[in-house]
Amino acid sequence: MVVTPQTLFTGQQLLWLPSCASTNSEAQALIVQNRASEGCTIITDFQTAGRGQRGNQWEAAPAENLMLSVVWQPTFLAAAQQFRLSQAVALGVHDWATALLGPDPKLKLKWPNDLYYADQKLGGILIENTLTGPKIQYSIIGIGLNVNQQAFAVATATSFRQLTGRVYSRETLAARLLECLERRYLQLRAGQEGTLRRDYLQALYRYQETHSFEVAGRRVSGQIVGVEDDGRLAVAIGNELRRFGLQEIRHV
Repeated sequence: MVVTPQTLFTGQQLLWLPSCASTNSEAQALIVQNRASEGCTIITDFQTAGRGQRGNQWEAAPAENLMLSVVWQPTFLAAAQQFRLSQAVALGVHDWATALLGPDPKLKLKWPNDLYYADQKLGGILIENTLTGPKIQYSIIGIGLNVNQQAFAVATATSFRQLTGRVYSRETLAARLLECLERRYLQLRAGQEGTLRRDYLQALYRYQETHSFEVAGRRVSGQIVGVEDDGRLAVAIGNELRRFGLQEIRHV
């Protein structure tokens, strides 16, 4: 399959595999073999062991969705700044989805970096960083997006085809996605953290709305008020401002 993104480096080295265990694993193998240039991209029609956040598996029908990994070298970022990369990637995906669906208030980023339409998941991101001392050496950006799939095992998932009734060319979508990702990555590299943070909060699912959460097995009512530099979610619960890591809070 031919993918020709209009980018400086992202996707210029590209492999499209019929199947693999995981595109992140394939990317890691290329890094170990010193065969991955910056922007190296692996796309597959089917993953036999795709991984998601919180150790979950990623469900996707063969040859219907976009499953890919991008290798970047954000050596300009300290290890403590990893969430800045997560924001940039999530915004690249959101930009791409907005180009498909048009500006839509239902299209959101669920913290830390899932793509949602209303209360249904359209895609997920898994970033694996390799550190050298206090700096990030390599980042493998794993992305799964529901494109043409029409049936899911869970009601909380949807696809672009289900939303629009259209059948999409995955090759074209892949090229556009790589372009959107690189634009946001270049913003990050140029030090535009303020712009990225502002845009991320504007796109954040249930931001500044009162909703139910599960914390330590207990249901509570709270309001997301921001995200810390280290990626923790800041939630006002009662008269208290609390900060949560990935495994510590869940939307209900």
